[in-house]
Amino acid sequence: MNKIVTEKISALTMQYDGISSERKAVLKKIALCINEMKASGSEVNLLYVCTHNSRRSHFGQVAAALAAAFYGITDMHSFSAGTEVTAMNHNAVNALTVLGCEVLKEGDSNNPNYRVSFGVETDIVCFSKMYNDTTIPKHNLIAIMTCTNAEQNCPFIPAARYRISTPYADPKQSDGSGQEAQTYYERLTQILTETLYIFSLL
Repeated sequence: MNKIVTEKISALTMQYDGISSERKAVLKKIALCINEMKASGSEVNLLYVCTHNSRRSHFGQVAAALAAAFYGITDMHSFSAGTEVTAMNHNAVNALTVLGCEVLKEGDSNNPNYRVSFGVETDIVCFSKMYNDTTIPKHNLIAIMTCTNAEQNCPFIPAARYRISTPYADPKQSDGSGQEAQTYYERLTQILTETLYIFSLL
Protein backbone atom coordinates (compact mmCIF):
# COMPACT_ATOMS: atom_id res chain seq x y z
CA MET A 1 0.00 0.00 0.00
CA ASN A 2 1.11 3.57 -0.48
CA LYS A 3 2.81 5.33 2.42
CA ILE A 4 -0.03 7.72 3.30
CA VAL A 5 -2.66 4.97 3.53
CA THR A 6 -0.31 2.67 5.45
CA GLU A 7 0.48 5.35 8.03
CA LYS A 8 -3.19 6.21 8.55
CA ILE A 9 -4.18 2.56 8.88
CA SER A 10 -1.37 1.94 11.36
CA ALA A 11 -2.70 4.81 13.49
CA LEU A 12 -6.24 3.39 13.37
CA THR A 13 -5.05 0.00 14.66
CA MET A 14 -4.09 1.79 17.87
CA GLN A 15 -7.74 2.70 18.45
CA TYR A 16 -9.27 -0.73 19.00
CA ASP A 17 -9.74 0.04 22.71
CA GLY A 18 -12.20 2.74 21.66
CA ILE A 19 -14.62 0.14 20.25
CA SER A 20 -17.30 -0.77 22.79
CA SER A 21 -17.52 -4.32 24.11
CA GLU A 22 -21.01 -4.64 22.63
CA ARG A 23 -19.77 -3.61 19.20
CA LYS A 24 -16.75 -5.89 19.46
CA ALA A 25 -19.09 -8.83 20.09
CA VAL A 26 -20.79 -8.19 16.73
CA LEU A 27 -17.47 -7.71 14.94
CA LYS A 28 -16.15 -10.95 16.42
CA LYS A 29 -19.15 -12.76 14.90
CA ILE A 30 -18.03 -11.59 11.47
CA ALA A 31 -14.48 -12.78 12.16
CA LEU A 32 -15.85 -16.15 13.30
CA CYS A 33 -17.87 -16.53 10.10
CA ILE A 34 -14.83 -15.65 7.98
CA ASN A 35 -12.63 -18.12 9.86
CA GLU A 36 -15.23 -20.88 9.50
CA MET A 37 -15.40 -20.35 5.76
CA LYS A 38 -11.62 -20.21 5.42
CA ALA A 39 -11.28 -23.39 7.50
CA SER A 40 -13.56 -25.19 5.07
CA GLY A 41 -11.32 -24.16 2.20
CA SER A 42 -13.83 -21.72 0.79
CA GLU A 43 -12.94 -18.41 -0.78
CA VAL A 44 -14.57 -15.63 1.25
CA ASN A 45 -16.67 -12.91 -0.40
CA LEU A 46 -17.78 -10.04 1.82
CA LEU A 47 -20.83 -8.15 0.56
CA TYR A 48 -21.54 -4.79 2.23
CA VAL A 49 -25.17 -3.75 1.78
CA CYS A 50 -26.98 -0.44 2.38
CA THR A 51 -30.06 1.02 0.75
CA HIS A 52 -28.59 3.14 -2.04
CA ASN A 53 -25.09 1.65 -2.30
CA SER A 54 -23.76 5.19 -2.34
CA ARG A 55 -21.87 5.76 0.93
CA ARG A 56 -21.50 3.29 3.81
CA SER A 57 -21.50 0.12 1.75
CA HIS A 58 -18.74 1.50 -0.48
CA PHE A 59 -16.76 2.44 2.62
CA GLY A 60 -17.16 -1.15 3.82
CA GLN A 61 -16.05 -2.60 0.50
CA VAL A 62 -12.92 -0.45 0.37
CA ALA A 63 -12.22 -0.92 4.10
CA ALA A 64 -12.21 -4.69 3.71
CA ALA A 65 -9.78 -4.50 0.80
CA LEU A 66 -7.51 -2.18 2.78
CA ALA A 67 -7.64 -4.42 5.87
CA ALA A 68 -6.88 -7.52 3.82
CA ALA A 69 -3.88 -5.83 2.21
CA PHE A 70 -2.64 -4.48 5.55
CA TYR A 71 -2.82 -7.85 7.30
CA GLY A 72 -1.70 -9.86 4.28
CA ILE A 73 -4.91 -11.87 4.01
CA THR A 74 -5.60 -13.55 0.67
CA ASP A 75 -8.49 -15.57 -0.79
CA MET A 76 -10.90 -12.86 0.29
CA HIS A 77 -12.77 -10.32 -1.82
CA SER A 78 -15.12 -7.48 -0.98
CA PHE A 79 -18.16 -6.12 -2.79
CA SER A 80 -20.96 -3.64 -2.13
CA ALA A 81 -24.58 -3.39 -3.18
CA GLY A 82 -27.93 -1.87 -2.29
CA THR A 83 -31.66 -2.35 -2.49
CA GLU A 84 -31.87 0.56 -4.98
CA VAL A 85 -29.51 1.83 -7.69
CA THR A 86 -28.35 5.45 -7.36
CA ALA A 87 -24.69 6.48 -7.65
CA MET A 88 -21.62 6.66 -5.45
CA ASN A 89 -21.80 9.95 -3.55
CA HIS A 90 -19.15 12.56 -4.32
CA ASN A 91 -18.58 13.20 -0.61
CA ALA A 92 -17.76 9.52 -0.16
CA VAL A 93 -15.29 9.80 -3.03
CA ASN A 94 -13.69 12.83 -1.38
CA ALA A 95 -13.32 10.99 1.95
CA LEU A 96 -11.46 8.14 0.26
CA THR A 97 -9.16 10.69 -1.36
CA VAL A 98 -8.41 12.28 2.02
CA LEU A 99 -7.50 8.83 3.33
CA GLY A 100 -4.84 8.65 0.65
CA CYS A 101 -6.56 6.56 -2.01
CA GLU A 102 -6.48 7.58 -5.65
CA VAL A 103 -10.01 7.65 -7.07
CA LEU A 104 -10.52 7.88 -10.82
CA LYS A 105 -14.00 8.54 -12.24
CA GLU A 106 -14.70 6.55 -15.39
CA GLY A 107 -17.41 7.84 -17.71
CA ASP A 108 -20.05 10.56 -17.44
CA SER A 109 -23.19 8.53 -16.79
CA ASN A 110 -25.49 9.14 -13.83
CA ASN A 111 -23.92 6.11 -12.18
CA PRO A 112 -20.25 6.11 -13.21
CA ASN A 113 -17.55 3.70 -12.12
CA TYR A 114 -15.00 4.95 -9.61
CA ARG A 115 -11.69 3.11 -9.72
CA VAL A 116 -10.07 3.16 -6.27
CA SER A 117 -6.38 2.38 -5.91
CA PHE A 118 -4.08 2.51 -2.90
CA GLY A 119 -0.81 1.03 -4.05
CA VAL A 120 -1.62 -2.66 -4.49
CA GLU A 121 -1.88 -4.62 -7.71
CA THR A 122 -5.67 -4.78 -7.97
CA ASP A 123 -7.92 -1.71 -8.00
CA ILE A 124 -11.46 -1.64 -6.57
CA VAL A 125 -14.26 -0.56 -8.88
CA CYS A 126 -17.15 1.16 -7.08
CA PHE A 127 -20.55 1.93 -8.53
CA SER A 128 -24.13 1.66 -7.28
CA LYS A 129 -25.78 -1.70 -7.92
CA MET A 130 -28.45 -4.07 -6.63
CA TYR A 131 -27.53 -6.96 -4.35
CA ASN A 132 -28.36 -9.39 -7.20
CA ASP A 133 -26.19 -7.62 -9.80
CA THR A 134 -24.21 -9.88 -12.13
CA THR A 135 -20.94 -8.57 -10.63
CA ILE A 136 -21.82 -10.01 -7.19
CA PRO A 137 -20.62 -13.59 -6.58
CA LYS A 138 -23.32 -16.21 -6.21
CA HIS A 139 -21.44 -18.30 -3.66
CA ASN A 140 -19.47 -18.05 -0.38
CA LEU A 141 -21.00 -14.70 0.58
CA ILE A 142 -21.10 -13.04 3.97
CA ALA A 143 -23.66 -10.23 3.80
CA ILE A 144 -22.85 -7.32 6.12
CA MET A 145 -25.78 -4.94 6.45
CA THR A 146 -24.43 -1.44 7.06
CA CYS A 147 -27.77 0.30 7.60
CA THR A 148 -30.95 -0.62 9.44
CA ASN A 149 -33.10 0.17 6.42
CA ALA A 150 -31.28 -2.39 4.29
CA GLU A 151 -31.46 -4.94 7.11
CA GLN A 152 -35.21 -4.50 7.38
CA ASN A 153 -36.05 -4.20 3.68
CA CYS A 154 -33.45 -6.22 1.82
CA PRO A 155 -34.97 -9.50 0.61
CA PHE A 156 -33.35 -12.84 1.25
CA ILE A 157 -29.92 -13.04 -0.38
CA PRO A 158 -29.66 -16.65 -1.60
CA ALA A 159 -25.89 -16.65 -1.97
CA ALA A 160 -25.25 -15.41 1.57
CA ARG A 161 -24.11 -18.13 3.94
CA TYR A 162 -24.18 -15.60 6.77
CA ARG A 163 -25.97 -12.26 7.22
CA ILE A 164 -24.86 -9.89 9.98
CA SER A 165 -26.15 -6.41 10.85
CA THR A 166 -23.57 -3.71 11.64
CA PRO A 167 -25.47 -0.43 11.18
CA TYR A 168 -23.64 2.89 10.94
CA ALA A 169 -25.07 6.40 11.13
CA ASP A 170 -25.69 7.81 7.66
CA PRO A 171 -23.23 10.60 6.78
CA LYS A 172 -25.89 11.86 4.35
CA GLN A 173 -27.37 13.71 7.33
CA SER A 174 -24.53 16.25 7.01
CA ASP A 175 -25.15 17.02 3.33
CA GLY A 176 -25.56 20.76 2.79
CA SER A 177 -24.36 21.60 6.31
CA GLY A 178 -20.80 22.57 5.49
CA GLN A 179 -19.63 19.68 7.71
CA GLU A 180 -19.66 17.05 4.98
CA ALA A 181 -15.90 16.57 4.78
CA GLN A 182 -15.55 15.95 8.51
CA THR A 183 -18.63 13.74 8.83
CA TYR A 184 -17.87 11.52 5.85
CA TYR A 185 -14.25 11.06 6.87
CA GLU A 186 -15.31 10.20 10.43
CA ARG A 187 -17.70 7.56 9.10
CA LEU A 188 -15.07 6.16 6.75
CA THR A 189 -12.48 5.86 9.52
CA GLN A 190 -15.04 4.35 11.92
CA ILE A 191 -15.90 1.65 9.40
CA LEU A 192 -12.23 1.14 8.55
CA THR A 193 -11.20 0.86 12.21
CA GLU A 194 -13.87 -1.74 12.93
CA THR A 195 -12.99 -3.67 9.77
CA LEU A 196 -9.31 -3.65 10.73
CA TYR A 197 -10.31 -5.01 14.14
CA ILE A 198 -12.20 -7.87 12.45
CA PHE A 199 -9.22 -8.72 10.28
CA SER A 200 -6.85 -8.60 13.25
CA LEU A 201 -8.76 -11.62 14.60
CA LEU A 202 -8.25 -13.77 11.48
